[in-house]
Amino acid sequence: MQKLQSFFLVLILFLLTGFYTHQEDVIRVACVGDSITYGSGIENREVNSYPAQLQKMLGPGWEVQNFGISGATMLKKGDKPYWELEAFQQAQDFNPDVVVIKLGTNDTKPQNWKYGEQYEADYRAMVQSFQRLDSQPEIWICLPAPVFEDRFGITASVVDEEVLPAIRQVKKKEKVKLINLYRALQKKPELFPDGVHPDAEGAKIIARTVAKKIQKVSG
Repeated sequence: MQKLQSFFLVLILFLLTGFYTHQEDVIRVACVGDSITYGSGIENREVNSYPAQLQKMLGPGWEVQNFGISGATMLKKGDKPYWELEAFQQAQDFNPDVVVIKLGTNDTKPQNWKYGEQYEADYRAMVQSFQRLDSQPEIWICLPAPVFEDRFGITASVVDEEVLPAIRQVKKKEKVKLINLYRALQKKPELFPDGVHPDAEGAKIIARTVAKKIQKVSG
């Protein structure tokens, strides 16, 4: 009887060890962003937002979490700074292996872009905040989706002429990797019902573009 108990104890310990090893092997992906990351306007966003579709594409070896917040800005002086939101702390507490940052669209609103000269510095500071995590995640920064119609105060010309170059400078100075969502979607206006937010098909393109990039390095 004692031998049988010992056997089951060893078996349980073996299974638990295997479980925790498996958990540690999962690659954790934090999707940081605004309403496009959150999935605003997408029917069944829990299934069809880009992070949810990214999870399906990557499979069981990955854990993708959506930390997108509608209206969030990169600018610390913006009207809804990501820095001050609970999601920012949650994304760090997630201890990610990969961080995908897509912030900048809401920064183009006039009340925010009056502080536009600080956008690059704030972006670099956010990159550095994630780089300091114990998990030492790979950081991917995104050129945002194109704006096909100026709405909600969001301005296409600011995205094209100022945000995109600033993000490229962040890539260069911080030596992080770049995902070009702008190019992936710039010929797809039909996937943006309100001119700003992609539908489920647009979110799928974002997910596919992100997956191709991060799988090459992290997979």
